[in-house]
Amino acid sequence: MKFIAMNRFKIALNRESDFENIWEKRETHLSNVPGFIEFHLVKGKTEDTHTLYASHSTWESRKDFENWTKSEAFRKAHKGAGAHSDIYLEHPQFEGF
Repeated sequence: MKFIAMNRFKIALNRESDFENIWEKRETHLSNVPGFIEFHLVKGKTEDTHTLYASHSTWESRKDFENWTKSEAFRKAHKGAGAHSDIYLEHPQFEGF
């Protein structure tokens, strides 16, 4: 059975373009990771305090995803992640299916 790893992000108002640019320019290091199928970033509803985004990656299995989270590719993809903390209202919320 396939596995989907999702993160929900609450992005500060008027910082949406900054967030989108970070993701467009980001080196994901996913293309050669065993079990990786695809990645998507989607924009949701804008509320009074934030705009909601979700990222989701599809994997051949939960084990493939877990292996990636322990890999050098994962460390490279998340290097410097805290540098833009001012655009996030809170830590991303992870959900796995």
